Amino acid sequence: MNAQVEVVAVAARTPVGLTAESSAAAVRAGICRYTEYPFVTPRGEPVVVAADPLLGPRPEGRDRLVPMAASVLEELEAKLDQRLLYGGRLSVLLALPETRPGFSEEDAAWVAKSLAARLRLKTSSASVELAGRGHAGAIQAVEQAVRECSESRDNLFLVVGVDSYLHAETFVWLERGRRFAQPGIRSGFTPGEGAGCLALMSAGLRRRLRLPPLAVVRGARTAQERFLRDSDTGSFGVGMTQAVQGAIAGLDLPREGVEALYTDINGERYRSEEWGFVALRAPPVWKSPGYKAPSDCWGDVGAAFGALGGVLAVRAFARSYARGPRALVLAGSDGGLRGAMLLQAPQVS
Repeated sequence: MNAQVEVVAVAARTPVGLTAESSAAAVRAGICRYTEYPFVTPRGEPVVVAADPLLGPRPEGRDRLVPMAASVLEELEAKLDQRLLYGGRLSVLLALPETRPGFSEEDAAWVAKSLAARLRLKTSSASVELAGRGHAGAIQAVEQAVRECSESRDNLFLVVGVDSYLHAETFVWLERGRRFAQPGIRSGFTPGEGAGCLALMSAGLRRRLRLPPLAVVRGARTAQERFLRDSDTGSFGVGMTQAVQGAIAGLDLPREGVEALYTDINGERYRSEEWGFVALRAPPVWKSPGYKAPSDCWGDVGAAFGALGGVLAVRAFARSYARGPRALVLAGSDGGLRGAMLLQAPQVS
């Protein structure tokens, strides 16, 4: 990765905020917005989820993804000059849910097609590509953007992650797997939804356009974990450790250790144990073993997390409450994809 890639804008829509700024402020304040949803558990009680504050319960699955993704694109339109956003080559790299009950491959293609149709109303030079799936999908998309920038492609890249577990078939699937946080289930998670976006470009293009940098992508790497949640042994953190080591390869350790960590840990024992092994395998990386798991505030946001974790880091840099100049975002998809993204405050040379 030779080209320096920088973040020039961020956007978010989550159960705790309709913009990047409000979402990050709510997470920092520890605001939790869980709510009852009109789906009855086997005990005859409504389920508890983290839901978008503007979408009612009627739309399900893919029909919730498009308005949330459109919302983050609208937020970027308000933050970036229209000529910059739509006047040149624009690559939209999508991270969507993995295939599961309530979200099929046809649904993924429909979401991508719907967003492409929206962009065609603005410009004819935009491409929409499905670049990643699941929790780590957005980090895989960032990895692709960095690779393409190193090949001298001066595009504006929009990494958009969007997901929603709010679908009756998905709820049943989670219940059968004992993954839905309910009485009697010890390591389930609260389903959530949301969308996040990172606008990326090479440092050279950013300077030519005279845009202020919000963060520098020091590294982004993905790897594959072989021991999934249904394995007899559980995960030993091998895949995530490989992703972390790839993302931090350019750091001068221990001097440039990572001060802040944002993770998609959601209450499931499998993911917590995995993090424990990663922390032991790569001790020089961390200045502190503490981490921020925003699922406590907005639930498990699935494929939106990679981008939203980046939003939290960028806003911490901007508001000067970050623990230090470097933040690592970790995410793991159900299918085994593991991702790590290292962001650095722009003030650091």
